[in-house]
Amino acid sequence: MLNTVFMPEMALMLMVLVLFFMTLGNLRTEVIQGVTLVMSAVVLVAAVASYGANGLLFFDAYQVDTLSQLFKIIILSGLFLVFALGRGLVGIEPKLHAEYNMFLGVSALGLVFLSSSVELLAILLSLEISSYALYVVIPFRQGQGRMSAEACIKYIMFGAVATGLTLYGMGYIFGLAHTTYLNELAVLMPSLVATQPLAVCAMVLVLICFLYKLAMFPMHFWTPDVYQGAANETTSIIATLPKVGAVLLLLRLVAVAGADITQFTWVLATFAVLSMTFGNLTALVQNDLKRLLAYSSIAHAGYVMLGILTADLLGMAAAVFYIIGYLLMNLGCFYVIYNIAPEGQNVSFDDLRGLSRRSPLLAMTLLVAVFGMAGIPPTIGFVGKFVVFTGAINKGYYALVIIGVINAAVALFYYLKMARAAYCGADDEKDPILMPVGSKALGVFFILAIVLIGVLPQEFLAAAKEAVSLLL
Repeated sequence: MLNTVFMPEMALMLMVLVLFFMTLGNLRTEVIQGVTLVMSAVVLVAAVASYGANGLLFFDAYQVDTLSQLFKIIILSGLFLVFALGRGLVGIEPKLHAEYNMFLGVSALGLVFLSSSVELLAILLSLEISSYALYVVIPFRQGQGRMSAEACIKYIMFGAVATGLTLYGMGYIFGLAHTTYLNELAVLMPSLVATQPLAVCAMVLVLICFLYKLAMFPMHFWTPDVYQGAANETTSIIATLPKVGAVLLLLRLVAVAGADITQFTWVLATFAVLSMTFGNLTALVQNDLKRLLAYSSIAHAGYVMLGILTADLLGMAAAVFYIIGYLLMNLGCFYVIYNIAPEGQNVSFDDLRGLSRRSPLLAMTLLVAVFGMAGIPPTIGFVGKFVVFTGAINKGYYALVIIGVINAAVALFYYLKMARAAYCGADDEKDPILMPVGSKALGVFFILAIVLIGVLPQEFLAAAKEAVSLLL
């Protein structure tokens, strides 16, 4: 039973161990990347094979079920795509390539642990394993010592504050409920949240660490500087995988707090509105694409929260579907950024000029990805926003949906600005962008995935509903 239930974790730990031994040698980057890609594919297959497994481990603090296994598949799919995205690791110090891949594996391992953790201290330890591995790799960027060091310090400082506040909230929860297990808290917390103001404060404090990972207001300030200062490869993983883990934790936490409209719900709604509005308005004036995507991610966190705070089957399933789309669309954008910047430099709108001539595939990938993030049909982003807004309407949150639609309209401007720069910008006669066959295949994959899942979302929505039904 342990082999089946714990198979993805064991496979990922084996991968990290192999990468650790590879750090002891002086291997070429091609060898390191090849081994990493093969092993990450094996880990993903192990996660898919274990889908449907059930069990409780480690004194019932670790629960394997459909929800946890679905998120493990999402996380490990993202890890594989990130490794495929960064073939060559041009933005990372050459002597640190093996260490870099190892720490990314450790970070993903923390998120995989997080997917099954159903006890507060286990959740916190899993979060810290994931976070500390990312703290380490940010300064690995080549040729940007001061900028990457500044990004690392900001990430660590905000992470330390978030962890401290979360521990403070967990202490309050334990004092009120005398337990740290989520299944026991789910019985006690709804009445406590409805009657005890201290319980609302405790839940909000515990939320802080998850909001930090999701880059949601008010824990969003680190996002643009860390995105800009980290290497393109590193930013692609910071922008995606921790947010998947944060969505799962928010789903569990809201389910624990209860589905009734309480002060806690209004706190979440306020965070959602402020995140959408601040993120979109600030993104309008950005020129650096990674900073633009940083503020865009703050806005998307608000959209996801609209689904989560409904605390019902449709809304929470919509949040899961939305984060799958966000993962694909964001990685599609970073795929373009990575291939435009052969030396790992940051990319601005000027670098997009003439892209449709230099590389039609990159231009099409960017077009489809930003159309999806803008919510234009028939992409996965359109279906994600539609289902999230539908869930909120069914719950009666009409004002939140109106604000969300207005924000989506504002976001159209800067997303279409990216597409216009790639297709309508002045051609400055830059050389064509040459890519290997593997990179071209990855671009085709992003285009097909973003469009086809948008056209045929039924299976994914059904899987999301089946997973979140365990929480309700």
